[in-house]
Amino acid sequence: MVSSAAERKAVDVREEFGVREGGAGDDEDHGLFGPGSVTWQVMGEPVLIVGGIRALLLQALHPRTMWGTAQNSELMNPDAAWARLGRTVEFVRVRTYGTHAEVERVGRRVRKLHSKLTGLDLRTGETFPVDDPENLLWVHMGEVDSYLDVARRAGVPLTSADADAFVDEQRRAAAVVGLDPADVPGSVAEMKDYYEEMRRRIFACREAREGLKRMFSPAVPQHLMPLKLAAPGVAMLVVSTLPRWARRMYGLPGLPTSDLAATLALKGLYRTTHAVPERFRYSPDARRARRLTREHEADPATWTMAS
Repeated sequence: MVSSAAERKAVDVREEFGVREGGAGDDEDHGLFGPGSVTWQVMGEPVLIVGGIRALLLQALHPRTMWGTAQNSELMNPDAAWARLGRTVEFVRVRTYGTHAEVERVGRRVRKLHSKLTGLDLRTGETFPVDDPENLLWVHMGEVDSYLDVARRAGVPLTSADADAFVDEQRRAAAVVGLDPADVPGSVAEMKDYYEEMRRRIFACREAREGLKRMFSPAVPQHLMPLKLAAPGVAMLVVSTLPRWARRMYGLPGLPTSDLAATLALKGLYRTTHAVPERFRYSPDARRARRLTREHEADPATWTMAS
């Protein structure tokens, strides 16, 4: 069963952010974010694919997070890893663009699954719950830092206030997996402090290093075989976007020149994607979000944000 604490947190967050279950006669439900949010401005950009993969490498540096995942899934099975990645992408999609009811449905499923799982700490022999708040927070912050860092370096137009707003908005996403938003960093400065504290407690375990190696030659379905050819180049870019301290934990050079090269590559990728017509550049969800945002900007009085 889902832990009662996690469910109470979910209920509290629904009340705090004005979450409705939706239904006939309600105003259109835009979910956790909606028009005017920085999240909708950022998350639809194709360059954020790099951020998503970067997040996986950053998350893997917490040994218990990595062990808990590897011991309870088929992550280490190359034949099943692609399907697992697809489920993760779908979760992020629903969490970003789904209605409140859809977000709550996937969140409840994830919380229920995590509440049943335990992992074995290979250093101490201790058993730990996969939904330990430290693990959940580490995974959450890996996403937030990666999406924001890649977006800003690629040239997505964001002010410092926008960056803080993005981190703050993502506390709603943290609540979906059972975290208390009050315990989650809500600004870029708080996020920086969080990483400064966590760096003393993490390292690249064997499973994390194996995952890094597989990025350069991933197992992909037959119909996506061309992606295998692009994998080494994509992997090099993703690795280069990691913080220097993270690259060093993986045994890779953490040089300023790599940071500069990665930033230039991200800017080039962002500009290239923007040469593509919007109807091809964005997913259906992202196109809808951009349309609603334009309408919101034209007549903001017609919208009510759940914030």
